[in-house]
Amino acid sequence: MEININCDLGEKSKLHSNHNDPKLLDIINSANIACGYHAGDDQSMNQVIEISKKNGVSIGAHPSFNDPENFGRKRMNLSSSEIRKLIIDQYAILQSIASSHGENVTHIKPHGALNNMACEDIDLATVLAKTINEINKDLIYLVPTGSKMEIAAKKLNMKIACEIFADRNYEDDGNLVSRKKPNALITNPEEAKKHVLSMVKNQAINCHSGKQIPCEIDSVCIHGDNESSLATAKSIKKNLIENGLKLKTLNTMAKFI
Repeated sequence: MEININCDLGEKSKLHSNHNDPKLLDIINSANIACGYHAGDDQSMNQVIEISKKNGVSIGAHPSFNDPENFGRKRMNLSSSEIRKLIIDQYAILQSIASSHGENVTHIKPHGALNNMACEDIDLATVLAKTINEINKDLIYLVPTGSKMEIAAKKLNMKIACEIFADRNYEDDGNLVSRKKPNALITNPEEAKKHVLSMVKNQAINCHSGKQIPCEIDSVCIHGDNESSLATAKSIKKNLIENGLKLKTLNTMAKFI
């Protein structure tokens, strides 16, 4: 069975250090790179792409609301045309830099509040899916499993990779526990590795209440902005390999070839 480990990287900002990025790129398979709107700049994008190329890590755009003050985590109500422009512009920024390294952006994963809102709102999810599909039908769309984003993308017959979060707890409706709540994050690497292996093996989300929700799981996301990210990434990767999972970049998974 194949599985992918992805991580949000290049998120240099006053709210977050990206000093762990090079070490995380030794562990993960696919990088979601901040395109400068919620975090990151040309230097951080170049760094992540350069190391990704060296390490055989596939690269993706991590577009966000243009809101660096809140790290893209504040909800904003924008028009469909404004959302479309956000995605197209940020993809173009990253692809331009990738091209200078002889690389291509092979997936897209929305960030923060934009992602959370689209998980709940089928209209917003449809705008995102249509925009990404228009950019390039070969792009892999990395979406939270069981979300409205997955539903919208399937209607367009897109290349969809469904992800779970290694370091986040889930509510009974399948959505992530809000970061405003004390039980939102899983910071213990041992707990995270068991959480992930159970979900991947069972193809089901583990809710904080104990409920399980059957779903598709292609990828495991490890957030790069937690203090325990590095230890969690190492623990999860080791555990998955020891349990017979084959780790692949998104663009080399059998379902996309």
